[in-house]
Amino acid sequence: MRLLAPALVTAAVLLSACGTTETPASTAPTGSAGGPVTVTDARGKEVKLDSPAAKVVTLEWAETETVASLGVMPVGVADAAGYKTWDAAVPLADDVKDVGKRNEPSVDSIVALDPDLVIMAKGRDETLVGQLEKYVPVIVTQASDASRNLDRLREDTKLIARAIGKSAEGDALLSDLDAAIADGRKAVEAKGATGTPFVMADGWLEGSTVNIRPFGKGSLVSDAAEAIGLKNAWTGEVDPQWGLGATDVEGMTAVTDPKTMLFYSASEEDVFTTGLAANPVWQRLPFVANGKIVKLEPGTWTFGGPKSVVGVVEQFVKAATA
Repeated sequence: MRLLAPALVTAAVLLSACGTTETPASTAPTGSAGGPVTVTDARGKEVKLDSPAAKVVTLEWAETETVASLGVMPVGVADAAGYKTWDAAVPLADDVKDVGKRNEPSVDSIVALDPDLVIMAKGRDETLVGQLEKYVPVIVTQASDASRNLDRLREDTKLIARAIGKSAEGDALLSDLDAAIADGRKAVEAKGATGTPFVMADGWLEGSTVNIRPFGKGSLVSDAAEAIGLKNAWTGEVDPQWGLGATDVEGMTAVTDPKTMLFYSASEEDVFTTGLAANPVWQRLPFVANGKIVKLEPGTWTFGGPKSVVGVVEQFVKAATA
């Protein structure tokens, strides 16, 4: 979900399906530790492994982060350079191989690594799964669900952890996330900042126009921020999987509460500075006029795994309690 081309954002916002009607992924393994493992992924498909996977290829950054967080360095990842720019939660080892783009990885490059397992996100090229399964087991994660994103994150994490024999580490990772949220909520309450309105966004330049992508209710960042007691002020239309909207600077005038804080991410070009600094509409927005703008640290991946969400929570708490 790195910054999408405008046409793709429009398509995402116009999606009509809500939530999911699929059977939730089962992560219960069969067999003893180190022995055969069977999990049911986001497709509802049973994936059987002779043993927990040790050589793993990941085709999405959140899955890359999660596998590495659990103590198993992937042997191959999609868009390694992009991961290093956008997701700083867990560094990649220097010998991890790049297997191509996230939306178009190389089957040949993946198979050449002789992995035990490929992990990819739901919603990517569906034909890719069939191509890969001729050679290697594939697990598909839910990746996002704007009706229940924190619970979805927990399920994806447990699914991955069980498949690679790291269930205890997965539970610890989620415990750290829960603790960060609980501590953050207490800090926000103690500061009297509960209910503080916020808008989260990223954006990109198209010619001289800045396209803005607000993170609405149901996005992973919004769920995390609301879990610590803040209130999402963006009420525009968002898509049902990622909770993302699409607007421009004029559209942001819908946000009128002077207490609103703007959080934004820009691990590459900062269009909120370069494209909007002299824009008179931008200058009149309440969070600009009141100096309530927070740029997330470079490498804060807003669609990441538990460690990324902890980083988001910590930055929101710091800003809300300053």
